[in-house]
Amino acid sequence: MITKIKVPSPGESIIEVEISTWFVKNGDYVNKGQIIAEIDSDKATLEIISEYNGVITLVGKKGKKIRVGDTICIIDTSSKILSPASKKILKEKNIPIEFIKGTGKDGRIIKSDCIFIDNNTKTSDINSDRSKIITPLSSLRRKISERLVSIKNKTATLTTFNEVDMQEIFYIRKKYKNIFKEKHGVNLGFMSFFTISCIRALKIYPDINAMISEDGKDKINFEYYDSAILGMHKIMDRPVIINGCIKIRPIMYLALSYDHRIIDGKESVGFLVSIKESIENPIKFLMGGNEKNINNILEL
Repeated sequence: MITKIKVPSPGESIIEVEISTWFVKNGDYVNKGQIIAEIDSDKATLEIISEYNGVITLVGKKGKKIRVGDTICIIDTSSKILSPASKKILKEKNIPIEFIKGTGKDGRIIKSDCIFIDNNTKTSDINSDRSKIITPLSSLRRKISERLVSIKNKTATLTTFNEVDMQEIFYIRKKYKNIFKEKHGVNLGFMSFFTISCIRALKIYPDINAMISEDGKDKINFEYYDSAILGMHKIMDRPVIINGCIKIRPIMYLALSYDHRIIDGKESVGFLVSIKESIENPIKFLMGGNEKNINNILEL
């Protein structure tokens, strides 16, 4: 990569300087942090320090004036001077040249430099400097990012977990799915049962629907889900102990992320337990102990 080194400003009102000294020659290999030149102005003498490793091409001439901000030299960071022996080692060992710092004359990479890096560098270190692709975020993704950061800075978010046995919901869904589809034209999913379970749980723990006012002095309760997010994970067959016996059941993990400024552990755990008992015993908790009430719940 070709990198231009610009003349820095020695101070306000100074628009040009003079190159008093070059410490390197045209075509030399320079290292990052190496002093390559000095410039003089009416107020001060400044050192020009290389910010990169590479082969330098001098643009400004010693004793000549050059304007602040103009290019004083060019550094080719992709160029390194290799001896024939070092070229062979790098090729055989597949070592990127960027990992080698030349210790020979004028920064020349010699055989001993390559042997040293081969003996002291792990493969993982060599491969760590991988190329990257930078893609601009869409306006929507930028907005989402801004909102998420804003929410993170304004809330104290915690997450509580629980698991639920989906066996009873499987039975009910299998029994009523055809009737439901004939009536509504869509499949009977699990979300319907979780929605009803959440309604029941919110009546028991209303602060799940609350938020803190902008000034932080008041709690505001809504009729919609506002201060927590319920995550429903994949249903997987897992071994569970029921009445002293190991059985395989369809288990789903639940995760409730909430604003701890409003909701304490007691409420968050209780909310998940309420959903758990509704899903695991839907006839008792969602249908009032009578399965016939499912016709009203599912609008059959």
